[in-house]
Amino acid sequence: MKKLLALFLVGVMTTCMLTACGSKETNGAAGSDAAQEEAGAEDVLADGVLTVGTNAEFPPFEFVDDNGEPDGFDIALIKAIGEKLGVTVEVENMEFDSLVSSIGSKIDVAIAGMTVTDERKGSVDFSSPYYEAVQYVIVPAGSEIATAEDLVGKTIGVQLGTTGDFIASDDIADTTVNQYNKGVDAVNDLLNGRVDCVIIDKNPALVFASKFEGQVVALDGAQFEFGVEEYAIALPKGDTALAEKINAALEEIKADGTFDKLVETYI
Repeated sequence: MKKLLALFLVGVMTTCMLTACGSKETNGAAGSDAAQEEAGAEDVLADGVLTVGTNAEFPPFEFVDDNGEPDGFDIALIKAIGEKLGVTVEVENMEFDSLVSSIGSKIDVAIAGMTVTDERKGSVDFSSPYYEAVQYVIVPAGSEIATAEDLVGKTIGVQLGTTGDFIASDDIADTTVNQYNKGVDAVNDLLNGRVDCVIIDKNPALVFASKFEGQVVALDGAQFEFGVEEYAIALPKGDTALAEKINAALEEIKADGTFDKLVETYI
């Protein structure tokens, strides 16, 4: 009888211990998740440096200056955000197609005239949008391409991983899509007759049209039924604290006139 009672008491004590442990682990996990979310921005900014990825082949948003350093509207904007956050901004110039996959490992965030898309949202979060854009079509001077129907069956040059790439690859029938790491390489192939047109964002399209004046023409995407897009800063997935800090800094920059000055300077 004593033996049975002892076994019973051991069982009760074991159950209580397990229940208590289970409760403690559950509360700990919940607390840990909340702490991680709160600490996200602090972790990224703890060393006083914000490492930013870009692709400096997208003027006037990104380009390489005379000293070989990334410059442009986006670079100036992220540096202004860094000042608001009290951190140093270090810019890494890399291929556009590798930016999203590098966030959280090689870089903290990315800014590169990057359009917010559902596909990208599967891998990263985005800041509040900071610029609206539309795709343009660059054609040789004298080209008869003027409507969406005219793009069917054409050989189209695009910058790899950009919205122009997605449009040409997914939305236009019977096309041959030539992908380039640099937009200027696509335009050079256009000049050499290797592609019929180039699809790229409005602002770089206008830059190229000015650079190669008389040789190419930049056509408004509205002629081809292209919709308006939004640029935003790509952020680590789930880091709401960092997103809040960057969005707050962006709002300050818009409110104090810095944003408008950057637009005037670069765009």
